[in-house]
Amino acid sequence: MAPVQAQALPTNPDSGIVPEKVRDGIDLQINGEHYRHTGDPQMPLLWYLRDVLRLTGTKYGGEHGDNGADLVLLDGKAVSAIAQPLARLAGAQVVTVEGLAGNDGTLHPVQQAFIDEDAIGCGYCTPGWLIAAVELLRRKPHPGDDDIDRLPNLCRCGCQTRVRRAIKRVAAGKAGKA
Repeated sequence: MAPVQAQALPTNPDSGIVPEKVRDGIDLQINGEHYRHTGDPQMPLLWYLRDVLRLTGTKYGGEHGDNGADLVLLDGKAVSAIAQPLARLAGAQVVTVEGLAGNDGTLHPVQQAFIDEDAIGCGYCTPGWLIAAVELLRRKPHPGDDDIDRLPNLCRCGCQTRVRRAIKRVAAGKAGKA
C-alpha cells in the first residue's frame, strides 16, 4: 500500500494546485526556534506567545506589565512581553520561561534553586521571577539584597524572602545541592 502522503498528492500537473508564496512577516527566534508572524504587527508578544504558540508560562500581569509576571528575555534583557509589539521584534531572540531548561530537560540553575528554596507560592509570578533572576545573575553574578529588591516582580503570596535565598543560592553555586 502506498504511503498516505503520496496518495494525497495530485498526480496531474494540470490539477490547478499552485503553492502559495511565502508570506511576508516578522521573523524572530523564540526559545531557539524560528517563527514568522504574519498577522497584526501590533500584536503584543505576550498574546503571540500565549494564544498562538501556546507557551503559557509567561503570565498576563496587566496592560502595562508593571508586576513582572510577563517578563521574557529579549536579546538577553528582561522586558515586559505585553509592552513589546511584534513589529519591533524582527530578528530578535526571545527566551521564555519554557526556554530556560536545557534541551535534555535539565533545569536551569535558577529553576533548581527556586525548587530548593521552595520559592514558589501560588506560582503565578514565578515565571517572571525566574526570568528576572536569570538576567540579574547574568549582569551581576553576586547580587546583594538591594539588587534583588530592585527587580520589578511582585508576589502577593509573600515569597520574596525565599526568592532572595534562591537567587543567592545560585550566586553561591549551590543550586541543586543540599
